[in-house]
Amino acid sequence: MSGSLIVVGTGIRAGHLSQEAVSAVRTADAVAYCIAEPLSRLLVDELRKEVAKPAAEDLHRFYADGKPRMQTYRQMVARILELVRLDLQVAAVFYGHPGVFAYPSHESIRQARAEGYPAEMLPGISAVDCLFADLGVDPATAGCQMLEATDFLLRRRHLDTACGVVLWQIGCVGHGDYQGSGYDLRHVPMLVEALLAFYPPEHEVVVYQAAHFAMCDPTIEYVAIAEMFRAGITAVSTLYIPPLLVPAIDSQVLKKFDIATFRGTEG
Repeated sequence: MSGSLIVVGTGIRAGHLSQEAVSAVRTADAVAYCIAEPLSRLLVDELRKEVAKPAAEDLHRFYADGKPRMQTYRQMVARILELVRLDLQVAAVFYGHPGVFAYPSHESIRQARAEGYPAEMLPGISAVDCLFADLGVDPATAGCQMLEATDFLLRRRHLDTACGVVLWQIGCVGHGDYQGSGYDLRHVPMLVEALLAFYPPEHEVVVYQAAHFAMCDPTIEYVAIAEMFRAGITAVSTLYIPPLLVPAIDSQVLKKFDIATFRGTEG
């Protein structure tokens, strides 16, 4: 078998495409992509034209309004594996980081390897990487907990209020289908209620959306947590919750480490 699979990401905007990803798109026998950002789609198409390779096929065709997203994802995986089984070197291209909130990429690699085909993933820039840059957040300072919004509610996840918290996909919380025109926000008040079990209502949070184009600014909206449902939440909004408190440092452990100063002990 000479088929293989390499999964790459375009990043959030066209300028995020890495040189590794460019090389993979150029050299692949077949390319299949699912890219939300139009300039990145155009760039992939142009890369294929430059090397006179077959045009990339769009996996977005499997989406349909009201259709369960998992059904769509399985069809994407099936198509990617179909190309690999034709003994083609396949590049599957996804928006953002190909391993972050991208079930088809992980499952395609898993199935390809199970069938004996070489398969790998190259990293890309995700929305949370843009969030750290745009909000000036260093996850090393207080730590960072990341959860998907619907999963947070369904599994009654516990939040560590001493670290920063990132909740993904708050704009489609409680929805398992695809809606091309956007999702209603009827479950957002439920999310707010759950968050108020951990934070006071006046605690300020950030509703964030990365800029899709280099000439545009990100959407950054600061709002009290109790008023979050009034913010301009979209299907691609991410919620950042700053730490509520600074945990005490164990002086005995600090002494054993023989560290003169540490974050939280200076001064």
